[in-house]
Amino acid sequence: MIRRLSQARERGIPEATVARLPLYLRALNGMAERGLATVSSEDLAVAAGVNSAKLRKDLSHLGSYGTRGVGYDVEYLIYQISRELGLTQDWAVAIVGVGNLGRALANYGGFVSRGFRVAALLDADPEVVGDHIAGLTVEHVDELEAVIRRRAVSIVVLATPGAAAQQLADRVIAAGVTSILNFAPVVLAVPEGVDIRKVDLSIELQILAFHEQRKTDRMTGGPAMAEEWPEAVDL
Repeated sequence: MIRRLSQARERGIPEATVARLPLYLRALNGMAERGLATVSSEDLAVAAGVNSAKLRKDLSHLGSYGTRGVGYDVEYLIYQISRELGLTQDWAVAIVGVGNLGRALANYGGFVSRGFRVAALLDADPEVVGDHIAGLTVEHVDELEAVIRRRAVSIVVLATPGAAAQQLADRVIAAGVTSILNFAPVVLAVPEGVDIRKVDLSIELQILAFHEQRKTDRMTGGPAMAEEWPEAVDL
């Protein structure tokens, strides 16, 4: 999908629009499951958490303008967005790093329905290599390049410690993969033409902590201002 997103950008679809398409798709899939045949831009925008003007502009990039007084055909819009995101074909994914996070990703059942197939699991730990997880046998990371070629891997997920991530990314790229989802707590240096998506759970938690603190401050009257701080005490 990451490679497909690059192609979408090359065709003039803004990156911000590309980033919102999965939100629309998730909302539409929920509507389809409830049996809805059509949806207005206003209702779809509310379900996706955006404003309706932005949604209409985003969908216009796909050539989808809806029908006045009717809205959008839910199934057709699902097809349009899925096609744009590259979800109408099968993407082989390799997960490198089979610790707790890697195992959770391997066992996640939602990938297949979204066009992704976990095709390989790799790890450096001899105690982990050979384990059977989600129907796959964990292979040694020394076989990374051969596994990528043999399984026709398009996307690699790095769920390794930060110290190992850059070297593994270099090997992945040298093996021909240009789409990487990075869970490692490090910023990877990659050449032009390689797409990286970084997922840092600690950053997301820090952002949530900020908002929690703001809510607490509002309830308690706010943080202490400089003039309220206790005077310095000479030691």
